[in-house]
Amino acid sequence: MPIQRAKPVETLYEDVADYDLVLTPDAPLASAINRRVDVPQFGTFATTPRRLAAGRREQAEDRSAFLEVIDRTDHDWKSISYAIGNVLQCWEHQGSIESILDYDSYVDTETSDVVEIMAELQSTSRSLTEYTIDEESIAVVGEQQFTTLERAILPDDYDQFDLFIDEPFDYPSFNIFDSSADIIDAILDTVTATTAENVAVVLDASSRYSSLIEAAFDAAGIPYYGGPGFIDEPDHRAFLNLCRAGFRGGETTVGDVQPVLTQMGIDVPIDHNNKRLYEAGIPETAWIREFCQSLTTYTFKEALTEYESQTDTSLVSFHEELGQLGIADVPVSADTVDELAYYLQTYEVPVNRENEGVLLADAKSAGYVDRSVVFHVGLDEDWTHSPPQRPWVDTESQFQRYLNQFQLLIQSGVEQYYLVQDTKGGKPVTPCLYFGELLDDDYDQFSDLDSVAHRRPVADGQIGFEKEELDVEAETVEAISQSSLNSYVNSPRDYFFSRLVDGPDKDYFTEGNLFHDFAEFYVNHPETIDADALSDVVDVMADEARPLFAGTDEPLRRRSYRIGLETIIEYLDAHGPESDDFLTPSSGWGSNFFADYFDEPIDSPLTERWFENTSIGIKGKIDLVTAPDHLLDFKSGRKKSRRDVVKQAAIDPPNDTPNFQAALYLCHYRTMHPDEPISFTFFHFLETVDDVITGDADLDDTLTTVKYYPWTFDEHVGSRQAYETLLDGYNDCVATFEELGFDAYAQIMTELSFPGTTAKDELRESSFAASFTAAVDEQTGGDVDVEKGCDQAIRELNSCRKKSFFRDDLDAIERFVTDRIEELNQYRRGDTRFPVEGLDGEPNYRRIDHRDLLLEGTTDE
Repeated sequence: MPIQRAKPVETLYEDVADYDLVLTPDAPLASAINRRVDVPQFGTFATTPRRLAAGRREQAEDRSAFLEVIDRTDHDWKSISYAIGNVLQCWEHQGSIESILDYDSYVDTETSDVVEIMAELQSTSRSLTEYTIDEESIAVVGEQQFTTLERAILPDDYDQFDLFIDEPFDYPSFNIFDSSADIIDAILDTVTATTAENVAVVLDASSRYSSLIEAAFDAAGIPYYGGPGFIDEPDHRAFLNLCRAGFRGGETTVGDVQPVLTQMGIDVPIDHNNKRLYEAGIPETAWIREFCQSLTTYTFKEALTEYESQTDTSLVSFHEELGQLGIADVPVSADTVDELAYYLQTYEVPVNRENEGVLLADAKSAGYVDRSVVFHVGLDEDWTHSPPQRPWVDTESQFQRYLNQFQLLIQSGVEQYYLVQDTKGGKPVTPCLYFGELLDDDYDQFSDLDSVAHRRPVADGQIGFEKEELDVEAETVEAISQSSLNSYVNSPRDYFFSRLVDGPDKDYFTEGNLFHDFAEFYVNHPETIDADALSDVVDVMADEARPLFAGTDEPLRRRSYRIGLETIIEYLDAHGPESDDFLTPSSGWGSNFFADYFDEPIDSPLTERWFENTSIGIKGKIDLVTAPDHLLDFKSGRKKSRRDVVKQAAIDPPNDTPNFQAALYLCHYRTMHPDEPISFTFFHFLETVDDVITGDADLDDTLTTVKYYPWTFDEHVGSRQAYETLLDGYNDCVATFEELGFDAYAQIMTELSFPGTTAKDELRESSFAASFTAAVDEQTGGDVDVEKGCDQAIRELNSCRKKSFFRDDLDAIERFVTDRIEELNQYRRGDTRFPVEGLDGEPNYRRIDHRDLLLEGTTDE
C-alpha cells in the first residue's frame, strides 16, 4: 500500500469549522486546528477525548496511580508498576477498569489492590468512563485512531472526518549523512534562535541523536523544549549514581563515580578510571569515599542535602519528589535506592520548562507536529513501536493505529526533511519497519530508496572538512614502533586516535610493566633477590596493582606473581647473558620501579635497550640481548607458536591479528649483525602457572623461538641447516636422508626450485615433489621408504618456511614499513583523512581501542 496523503490542517479546519465540538486523537492536532479558528469561540472547540473528560490537559495517570498505591500498600514497587501498566492498558482497550479481572493469569493480589484503589481515584480514564457529551454538533477526526475507552465517550450521533485523503504521498528524498554529527551540523546550519519557533525535530527520544541535538542547541544558544526529562538532569543522575556507588562495595571504580566528580567540578585523569575507588587513594575522591561509607547513616533528604553542599546546587524538585514518594525521611538502603532508580527510569516526572524554541518530538509518542519546518531524524527501526503482547489488545487494530500515526507524523510540516545514516558500525541501517508496509520498493537500507548522499565539504579535490591554511608544517614520522604499526595496519583511524586520546590504566599493563622491571633489575642485580626480597617484590606488586583488580582475586594474583617471578629467575639463572662485551654502552630506557625500590642503579646495555633506526623506519625497546645472535622479549600473555608469530607478521594480505614485533626487531638487529642467523625468543613466563601448581612445569614450555636466516628460502632448502632439520624429523624422513647424505641432497636441491605455495596438497601434487622423489630414489637403496620419506621432507621444509624468517621476508617487511610511513605522513599532512579500514579491509574490531570514535561504513570520509 502507498503512503496515504494526510489531509492538510487547513482543510480539516474548513471541514469542522461549523461544529460545536471537534474530537481528535492527538493533542497537537487539536491545538493546530484551534490555532486556525478565525471566529470567536465559546468554550472548547477542538480537543482530545481525555482532555474533554478531565477538563484539563492529560495527566500522567500511571505515575499518579503509582504514588497512590505505594502510599496505601506494602507491595514492592516493581510489582505495583507492572500491575498498574496492565490495568491501564486493559482499561484503554476494553473500556472498563474491571476488565483486567477477566484474565485469570494476570490477576494477583497486587492487581486486585490496584483495581480497587484506582477505581476510587479521579483519573482521566475514570473521567472518560463516566463522561457524557452535551454538545449537539460533534465532529470526530480520525476515529480509527481512538481506543475503545476513547470511543466510549462518543454519543450516538456525530460526523466523522478522515485524517487522510485518497491520494498517495510522494515522500521527500532521504538525506544520507556519514555520521550522526553530520546530521546535527546540517540542522544547526539551518536553525537559529530567531527561526527556532518555526522548527521541530522528530527523533527517537532514547537515541543518541537526542542528547547530541540538545547539547548542540545548548552550545549554539538555540532555545528548545520537549527534550530532557527529570532523570536527564545531570545533577539528578549524578546523585542517583552516587547512591548506587555507596552499595557497590569495594569493586567501585573511579570511573563509576566520574559523573559525580564532573558535577563537583573535579577533573581526575582518565588513566585512573579502572582503579578501585577505595584502593586508589586519590585525594580528589576523598569526599565521595567518606559519603559512600556513611551513606546508610543518612536519610534520603540528608544525603541529597550533602550532595547539594558539595556541588553548590539546589535540587528543590528532587526534594519534592522524594517527599511525593514518601522516602525523604527514610534511611538510605540498597533496596530503596534500587526502587528510586526504577521509579525515575519508569515514570516521567513533570518538569517545569518554557515552551519556547525548537520543538523536540518523540517519534514514538507524537502523531502530529504543527511546525513549518520539520526534521525527521534517524527514521530507523528504533522508530517502530514494540507491539503490546497482551490478550486484551487487538494487535491488528493497534498496528494499524501505529501505521496511521507514522504516516501522519512523517508528513508533518510544510517542509519535511528526512535526515538519516545509511550505515552504522559498518552495517546497513534498517529503515523503520513501517516503510515495509507502505513502500512497494525492495530495499535493505536508505540508499536503496530515493535518496541524496551528503558528504563533508570538498577541499582541493578531497572529501573532508574545509581547512583553514596555517603556516605550520606537519611533523614527519621517521620511524614507527611495532605496537603502532600493529594498530595502524588494523585501522589507521584507530591508530590516529591512540595518539590523541588517553585511556585508563589496565591491570595487565601495570602488572606486565612490573614483571618487565623486575626482569631488568634481576639481570643487573641477581644477588639482591633472596627469598625475603622476593616476598617483598610480591607484596609491592600486589600493592601497585591492587586498585585495578577485585579484592577477591588477590590470593590468586599473588600466587601468579610469585610463580611468574620464580620462572623469570629460573630462566635468567640458566640462560642469562654472561657478558656484554659485544654491545656498546646504553643509557637504558626510562626508569625502573625496582631499581628505585631497592635503591640500586640499572646500567647494563643488555636490558631495555631502546633503538630508533631511521634508515629502515623502525624503533622499539629490546627487553634483553642474551647473546650477539639472540634477542628475548618477556611476555605475560598467552603463548603463541612459531607458526603464529610468523603468520601474524604477514603483509600480503596482513593477518587479522597483526603483530610485527619479532619481524621488526630482527630487521633492526640484522643491520648490526649482517649475514648472521639471529634468534628471537618470546618468554611467556606465566604460561606454566597451572603446571607449577601441579608439579609438572617445564621451562621449555614458556619459550617460543623463531629464527632469522640471512639467505632466501630457496637457498635455505639446500643448506646444511635444512638438511639437519630433516635428520631431526619423522622416522622415514630421517632414514631416507641419512642414507642419501648431505652432498647428494645439496646437489639435488641445486637442480630444483621449491614451489611458492604453502598448501600441503598443492605441494604434494607439484612437479617439484615428483622430481625430488625420483632423484632421491635414484641415489638410495631399497631399504628405505623413499616416497614417504620425501613426502615428510617436503612437509618439514614447508613447516620451516612457515616458522622462520628469511632474508627476502624481512626485505619485504622493510619495504612494507617504508610504504606505511610514507602513507602515514600523507595523512598527517592532511592530504587525506586517516581511513577506518586497514590494508585488508574492515578492521578487526576486537583489536580496536577507540570504537566509539570511529565513523564506520566508509574508508575515506
